[in-house]
Amino acid sequence: MQRAAIIGTRGYPSYYGGFETAVRHLAPHLADADWEVTVYGRPGQERDDDPTLDRRVIRRTTRGTESKSLSTMTFGLTATLDAVRHRPDAALVMNCANGFWLPLLRAAGIRTIVNVDGLEWQRAKWGRLARAVFRAGAWCTARFADQLVFDAEAIRRYWEREFRSTGVMIPYGGTEVDSLPLHADDAHLAGKRFALVVARFVPENTVPQFLAAAERIAERHPVVIVGSSGYGGELDDRVAALAACNPEVHWLGHVADDERLLALWHHTSAYFHGHSVGGTNPALVQAMHCGAPTVARDTVYNREVLDGTGAVFIAPEPDAIATAVIDLLEDEERQRAISRQVRDRARTAYTWDGVCSAYERALRGTVATTTRKRRSGEIGQLDSADSAEQDDLATAGR
Repeated sequence: MQRAAIIGTRGYPSYYGGFETAVRHLAPHLADADWEVTVYGRPGQERDDDPTLDRRVIRRTTRGTESKSLSTMTFGLTATLDAVRHRPDAALVMNCANGFWLPLLRAAGIRTIVNVDGLEWQRAKWGRLARAVFRAGAWCTARFADQLVFDAEAIRRYWEREFRSTGVMIPYGGTEVDSLPLHADDAHLAGKRFALVVARFVPENTVPQFLAAAERIAERHPVVIVGSSGYGGELDDRVAALAACNPEVHWLGHVADDERLLALWHHTSAYFHGHSVGGTNPALVQAMHCGAPTVARDTVYNREVLDGTGAVFIAPEPDAIATAVIDLLEDEERQRAISRQVRDRARTAYTWDGVCSAYERALRGTVATTTRKRRSGEIGQLDSADSAEQDDLATAGR
């Protein structure tokens, strides 16, 4: 039995973000494929009472510094040190900020696959030092990883251009939703055409612009806001004030109940997706599986995911957002058309079966390879013996 460790998430099962959602699906899939799977996590993040918990998955908790800027790297370091002690055959590392620790895994003879995530050094929430650290982590990832995973073709092209590194494209999947009633706490929205946004409160997710637009949208339709900064701050205060003075603005904060969130996406008449940095966004993919009529910020990433769906693309300006959302809320025929098209796109391009199978093939191929080209600039690329498998993996998840 081959052994794999997953490093860089909050644990299993966890509902924090895209990496955690992926691991909830991937860990049992690997166990089904006869892998011994260990998932590293943080204290207090795992749910022991979760009905989806697969007892075959080994869970290890390590210590770190829980803060906005240090969490990923400190928990990544302690998880890496523990993995070195237990010596799995391969490690799937999430987030290139953990690239600094790849030499430790390499020295222990552990093959590594790294999901590079988005372009963290381009996010407005980070200061100059943090951006430099993320960029350096990306360089280390390109230099020391045995295999790279990109969640979008646009991200793959960026890494090829900036770091001269190739890899495989494996996106995120989603859970298809055909019929799901609104949660009891959201029953007041039943039968209403409401706008929805689901996002972490950071500037690059177009949250400030959406909040300005929400005042105008709420004059005609309810607005539901899901998310928070996670650490408090100006945007949280602004949303709280907006919801307090406007009965048509409903702020739910972070929603950990998957079914409640899926139901909101399923019943909304206009979902606004404002994410601008990163590749295939997990929230967008899941919204598509729920059939959410989508208004999206016009970026190369959002256009790649929503290709051919009829979704509305807009500039990140309050007036443009408000106009597009209101127009969609009041056009039921267009809602139905976009809903059908985003579902079709999700079913063909973004399924968990395809995603998990692709990761398993990548892990198996990496473990089976005993030699790598180690010349400068070629680390992270498969050698010629693996070129055929890389071509197969390039369409993974499709």
